[in-house]
Amino acid sequence: MADFYVTPGQEVQFSKTVGEADIYMFAGLTGDLSSNHVNEQVMSRSKYKHRIAHGALMVGFMSTASTRMIEAHPGNYETETPVSLGYDRIRFLGPVFIGDTVTVRYKIKEVDTVRRRSRSDISVVNQHGDLVAAGEHILKWVPNDAA
Repeated sequence: MADFYVTPGQEVQFSKTVGEADIYMFAGLTGDLSSNHVNEQVMSRSKYKHRIAHGALMVGFMSTASTRMIEAHPGNYETETPVSLGYDRIRFLGPVFIGDTVTVRYKIKEVDTVRRRSRSDISVVNQHGDLVAAGEHILKWVPNDAA
């Protein structure tokens, strides 16, 4: 098989301003219509004072960053297909409000060439530099001839 496609220290980023439409479309898609996300009146009485984005939406942004890593280092699609094996140690550390701009940093921390995997650290910060989410991600390059 070819040399591995990513190396420790490689990094990509993805930034997005979270709009009201993002939250409503995500709520509609997932069915998570919790007041935390869609009811400004309820949330005005909370510690947060405003609606907050779904944590799972932040995981979606983490997935976007992993896709950017694959696009930057695609490997050889004729022999292997990169796929997500999942996310570990996901933490939602602070609220993300409508109008916040989040930046996802996806950094390769280790590579296992025998198992054809990489493990990455992911951090999500808002426009103030506050860490709002974090986790780890595992990518695997699956041989195309595998059943």
